Amino acid sequence: MWYSLYTRTWLGYLFYRQQLRRARNRYPKGHSKTQPRLFNGVKVLPIPVLSDNYSYLIIDTQAGLAVAVDPSDPRAVQATIEKERVNLVAILCTHKHWDHSGGNRDLSRRHRDCRVYGSPQDGIPYLTHPLCHQDVVSVGRLQIRALATPGHTQGHLVYLLDGEPYKGPSCLFSGDLLFLSGCGRTFEGTAETMLSSLDTVLDLGDDTLLWPGHEYAEENLGFAGVVEPENLARERKMQWVQRQRMERKSTCPSTLGEERAYNPFLRTHCLALQEALGPGPGPTSDDNHSRAQLLEELRRLKDMHKSK
Repeated sequence: MWYSLYTRTWLGYLFYRQQLRRARNRYPKGHSKTQPRLFNGVKVLPIPVLSDNYSYLIIDTQAGLAVAVDPSDPRAVQATIEKERVNLVAILCTHKHWDHSGGNRDLSRRHRDCRVYGSPQDGIPYLTHPLCHQDVVSVGRLQIRALATPGHTQGHLVYLLDGEPYKGPSCLFSGDLLFLSGCGRTFEGTAETMLSSLDTVLDLGDDTLLWPGHEYAEENLGFAGVVEPENLARERKMQWVQRQRMERKSTCPSTLGEERAYNPFLRTHCLALQEALGPGPGPTSDDNHSRAQLLEELRRLKDMHKSK
């Protein structure tokens, strides 16, 4: 019931506005300290918004053109645009939830030439340019590919910035599909749907940088330690994350290579995880039905887990 009210009525928008006001009062400079990444004329700036969300500004520094990803707080995003002295020409929205799309109206009205991209299946506010799987958005030297990843919502998209034009790593802006050591809830799909979407990400290279939609790292790694307590990669990452969070520093980006090593939601094919959550698939089982069952069990356990 609450999900329908949030996504299908103006009560959801009013709730978002209330959360936005509270977060601005509580975190006048943002919930986390972030650092931009610069790659041969391309800059990625994480923008901390609401209580734990991240918006992003992707800039072609030579052309002075910018793309905003999930600009839920238009005031914070606009402040970054002005600080960088760039022209906002595109908004990429991963999905319809207000904490990712709430700034579309204000920013698109302020920047008259700004295009709003997203899935036509998702009811993105102020959408002007619908995207399908594998469509490419070009802004200056930026080549950004949309990948359909349904599950969290029916029309959820992630955006892959191609690193080849600027001779740097590719960057995945994952919205609520994938987090550091976690994944989003399946609100509009099945475990099989979500598994297929996660496998889409698994096909990308290990050096791909992951820029998630939320700062959930410490809680997620705590849960990963419950299901795989002997995973040394998780333990090392947790130590680093705890040091970061003690100083309120952002934990993004990670890499997909790192995520394969400790993110349980990307490890449903791994025997160690299958055995830890048994009874389940046999030692040689890699079929998608069994993996989807394991993913569903992981989500059930994660929803019950409380970070200590």
